[in-house]
Amino acid sequence: MSEPKLVIIGAGPTGLGAAYRLAELGYRNYQVLEARSHVGGLASSERSANGFTYDIGGHVLFSHYPYFDRLFDRLMGDEFQQLKRDAWIWMCGRYLPYPFQQHLHHLPPETCLECVLGLLDAQRERPDIARFRTFEELIRGVFGEGIARTFMLPYNFKVWAYPPSAMGTTWIGERVAVVDLKRVLTSVILHRDDVPWGPNAMFKYPRYGGTGNLFERIVPYIKDHLRLSTPVTAVDIERSEVILDDDSRVPYDELLTTMPLDLLVSNLRGAVPDPVRSAATRLSHSGSYIVGIGVDRPTTSSKCWVYFPQDDAPFYRLTYLSNYSPDVVPDAATQHSLLAEVSHSPHKPVSRESVVSDTIAGLISARVLEPCDLTRIVDTHVIERAYTYPTPTIERDDALAVLHPYLESRRIYSRGRFGAWRYEVGNMDHSVAQGVEWADRVLLGQRDDELTYLARRGC
Repeated sequence: MSEPKLVIIGAGPTGLGAAYRLAELGYRNYQVLEARSHVGGLASSERSANGFTYDIGGHVLFSHYPYFDRLFDRLMGDEFQQLKRDAWIWMCGRYLPYPFQQHLHHLPPETCLECVLGLLDAQRERPDIARFRTFEELIRGVFGEGIARTFMLPYNFKVWAYPPSAMGTTWIGERVAVVDLKRVLTSVILHRDDVPWGPNAMFKYPRYGGTGNLFERIVPYIKDHLRLSTPVTAVDIERSEVILDDDSRVPYDELLTTMPLDLLVSNLRGAVPDPVRSAATRLSHSGSYIVGIGVDRPTTSSKCWVYFPQDDAPFYRLTYLSNYSPDVVPDAATQHSLLAEVSHSPHKPVSRESVVSDTIAGLISARVLEPCDLTRIVDTHVIERAYTYPTPTIERDDALAVLHPYLESRRIYSRGRFGAWRYEVGNMDHSVAQGVEWADRVLLGQRDDELTYLARRGC
């Protein structure tokens, strides 16, 4: 064929977004290679043996992009739920509304005072975020010692499984709620809860099949170009070929890869410069155990999710998944489901053998379940992923400045949550946008328009 051969590694949101856009533009000479037997990547869902549906983490669908909105509407029609965020924090033996700094009046008086005094000390100097080198410095410098000690430092360690002192600050953007001192003091003095904050104050969720159902609906548009159960083991940069696990080869003219960037570089065959190999070893990540719990009684809570900064539970976030859609449980009238996320890394080891029992103990400690509910647990399901969070360490940006230009000089484009390795543009809508913008670049020559991958908005 006269058209260049485009190969896409991975049928997660980025790979599917790219393939859908190629099909939309009428392009035919492309192929998508997916190692698993289903599409969706980290945005896929699993059905347990007992008929409960669980996502790989507490995903919700909201968008920064008109293109993603149009895609969602085309794929889902009216088969989705529209929900208002009901997010909470469990600490000090009680539930606080999210975000933490706007609801300090829910804390015990001594803890509230410590947080307010620390915040006043920090804000007195009008901190410039640009001057902070590490995430820990930013937390202490912007939020003060009280909020840092009680919430921000312990919670972020539980999420990232890396100490905030090892993390940079360029990724933060809308990921961390800013401080409005007047609003904080108003809520404390008047004991008044604040209005919802952030881009996911309203979100959507598929009615059927969990989050993964959205991405499964892309398959009919690209099915003639999709190869499932096709693991990639290496990329030959000298011959421009992808090597599969059966040692067969797929040639390419342009390659989009969404596999973890460090694994990609370690599996390149050919003369790769030492600085490139070295840069890949400076990338850090964490994995997760996603623990699904099915309970044989209706839930009494309207919550969407809860954050857990303290050590009385192993998970950092708990999602009331059956509140998103009644169809994720076999019988919505009599059952509900919970989804707990437990991060792990070399800095934060977790026992696979005890993660379910530890999760159940944490649910009882936080009063999500009562001891009498132990006999009502009718389903437990563990999803284990070695790569769930690309850690924005201090070294990350310097490493990426070496890796991406080299790969692109070989017509290899590493995109997506772990391909770009930029957590700040790693949501589902960001990931789809990265694939769409790559397709526009290679087909339409819009080389300056990969703005999402560059963390400059885009799409």
